[in-house]
Amino acid sequence: MDLSSLIMGQPAWMWLTFLAVVVVLLVLDLGVLNRGDQEIGVRKSLMLSLFYITIGVAFGGFVWLQLGQQPALEYWTGFVVEKSLAMDNVFVMATIFGFFAVPRHLQHRVLFWGILGVIVLRAIMIGFGATLVQRYEWVLLVFAAFLIFTGVRMLMSGHEEDADPSESRMLNWLTRHMRVTNGFVGNRFFVRQPGPSGRTLLYATPLFVALVAIEFADLVFAVDSVPAIFAITTDPYLVYTSNIFAILGLRALYFALAAILHRFVYLKPALAILLIFIGGKVIVADLLGIEKVPPSISLGVTFVILAAGVAWSLIKTRGDKPAH
Repeated sequence: MDLSSLIMGQPAWMWLTFLAVVVVLLVLDLGVLNRGDQEIGVRKSLMLSLFYITIGVAFGGFVWLQLGQQPALEYWTGFVVEKSLAMDNVFVMATIFGFFAVPRHLQHRVLFWGILGVIVLRAIMIGFGATLVQRYEWVLLVFAAFLIFTGVRMLMSGHEEDADPSESRMLNWLTRHMRVTNGFVGNRFFVRQPGPSGRTLLYATPLFVALVAIEFADLVFAVDSVPAIFAITTDPYLVYTSNIFAILGLRALYFALAAILHRFVYLKPALAILLIFIGGKVIVADLLGIEKVPPSISLGVTFVILAAGVAWSLIKTRGDKPAH
């Protein structure tokens, strides 16, 4: 294989470098930092979150060295946007874990395998999206309109609670068509045990059902996040790397934020405004006949919107206690 040959616009060695970093992080995560089933404390979660954010930001420096300033700024903007949207995903994961009563010491196992599924799922969706954008440039305008619609819908929905997992058609179908044990069986996703007829049958455990719910939730979030990153850059390399580096730290981010989710009440409106901005700048750029809004402006506005949402949330909820 010629390492200089292009794969989706970038040299093969750059893709291999990225994949090598991801593999090392996953092995380090599962085999060293979180060996065995144990509850992850807030302090350790914060340290891991900082570690993953540092790696993600540092990879932008690698992009700068290899591709230049503008691609690096686009990567960082995509990374910040995806990390922010991932924070919104944390609310849903907390709801799912609460619904299935998944013990904290088993939650990291579900999230780890969930992230592996996300890596594959995002690769498929981004590859499909990149093909569409390359063949039909007008698809970007469709993405932009969808982002604006989504942002407006989020603003109009206010602070409504996340949907009850029990109302999910997918989960209801799954539990009707699969044998599921009544309780958890250690940290196993599947187990063999006697069925009603006395024969030994394969059963899924509630831990596996929770994993499926997490994957389905990410699929729903990807419908927003993938168009959002394509509205920032159409380079598949920048789209995929920023997505994955933002998601890799999602597990640590969950344990760091789970105890203080009630403080981020204005994060959703901030994300809604951010989606409207991202979609709007694509349409404005098209109307003005320019290729895109300068990446430095996009990155700056993104930081301002998210910082304002987080700061206002912390100010307004100062002294609040989590709901039980």
